Amino acid sequence: MNTTDMIAEAPAQRRGGGRMGRKVLRSAAVPSLPTLVRKIPAYEIVPDEAVELIHDASLRILEEIGCEFRDDEAIALWKAAGADVAETRVHIDRALLLELVGKIPSEFTLNARNPERSVRVGGKNSIFVPMYGAPYVRDLDNNRRYGTLEDLNNFHKLAYMAPALHSSSSIICEPMEIPVPKRHLHIVHSALKHSDKPFMGIVTSKDRAEDTMAMAGLVFGEDFVRDNPVLVSITNCNSPLVWDATMLDAMKVYARHNQPLILAPFALCGASTAASSVGAVAQVNAEALAGLAFTQLLRPGSPQIYGQFMVTVDMKTGAPMGGTPEAAQMMYLMGALARKYRLPWRTSGFHVGSKLNDAQAGYESNMLMHAAILAGANYIWHSAGWLEAGLTCGYSKFATDCEQLVGWYKYAGGVSFDDFNEAMAAIREVGPQGHFLGTQHTLDHFETAFFMPTLMDFNSFEQWNAEGAKDHDTRGREKARAMLNDYQEPKLDEGVAEALQDFIAKREKTLPDTVN
Repeated sequence: MNTTDMIAEAPAQRRGGGRMGRKVLRSAAVPSLPTLVRKIPAYEIVPDEAVELIHDASLRILEEIGCEFRDDEAIALWKAAGADVAETRVHIDRALLLELVGKIPSEFTLNARNPERSVRVGGKNSIFVPMYGAPYVRDLDNNRRYGTLEDLNNFHKLAYMAPALHSSSSIICEPMEIPVPKRHLHIVHSALKHSDKPFMGIVTSKDRAEDTMAMAGLVFGEDFVRDNPVLVSITNCNSPLVWDATMLDAMKVYARHNQPLILAPFALCGASTAASSVGAVAQVNAEALAGLAFTQLLRPGSPQIYGQFMVTVDMKTGAPMGGTPEAAQMMYLMGALARKYRLPWRTSGFHVGSKLNDAQAGYESNMLMHAAILAGANYIWHSAGWLEAGLTCGYSKFATDCEQLVGWYKYAGGVSFDDFNEAMAAIREVGPQGHFLGTQHTLDHFETAFFMPTLMDFNSFEQWNAEGAKDHDTRGREKARAMLNDYQEPKLDEGVAEALQDFIAKREKTLPDTVN
């Protein structure tokens, strides 16, 4: 089945309630797949008793060891809520913790500037989101170099062009030529300008989070973003057991605006956790729950995402590894815990350690995406472009991942029996020793029956050789270049576009060029 046919078959989704129509120019030029509604069961890797064991251990960590919240306002809020606080160490009783976490909705709508691209997060719904945070790119000429604003623009364009990507992320790669204090303005602007899908926020300071919300307000309307989710932001616990002031500052801005955060410990298992998969999960679960509970002190009922980023460490070198069986197993455990708490949850899909879009990248990607899908993840991040443990975003890998996501979309959508009777009739029509190529059933279904990737080469050796003997990495770069050539910008309203430019210009005048 090709992408266009999958989109034609996908159920229509309409969201947005007619809001801000004067500020939105909808684009019908680029098709997109709606929220993936999984029709396959979540795979339970351990019995319920094992999930309860980890759950209880996590609660005891928070009750007996406690978690650091290194922010005066956070400490005051925890004291007012009745937690046991000693300086910056917060001990959270399980009844208080579960009461707060229970306030988080199990599902929510993430609104796009084009309402037709709004998505649902939680429950049986899954969305795919490209990578985030790479200082380097592997470019269209296969060179590894620092990322630029042009690269970031290109990746946002590719995310917009990819039917199975449901978000444009934000910092897909760092625009390294722009001073750090001003960089966030151009990152958010690129995501809003080059795509009309949902995007992600900036969390590296309170001011940058506030700038993000101000820019979102210009596009969606200030009243709308005060209460309705339009972006997702990532906050990382510093494992083990520390929520620092920077993350808490961002958390306060976004949660109070009713914007969902991913509360995700950044765990290098064996280094920042015990060298044990189940021990690491117990710790990460405690860290995530503590962060989730804190968001409900800021705004009860605000939508949030239970998160984790867990990679194992090569115990010989200390390097993080992608695509390991333990990383996959930990996803299954986190998925079971998320379902226990009835929380939307995030994991990572195609994050790999390979430096190139090669066989290693393929093996690693398959291991982790298979686990993400079968574990029932709702927000599947790092689903396009990730190389080199996140240090690099590759154009070839991005294009490859985007095509593979269409296949995963079909896989998770379950088996259809819609044409079963017609298929049985075709068997009777052909009988023994015939072929099905000319039957009416084949003529009706040959374009939609099977996923047919274009980057994979299934031709004979002779034909492959005659066409240049191109390896997959080369074909991926060619595909990325072709997608960029076909890109048509989903235009912002002229007034909104000018307002964004004016905001950036005014903020740049007040911001320094260097970090103090």
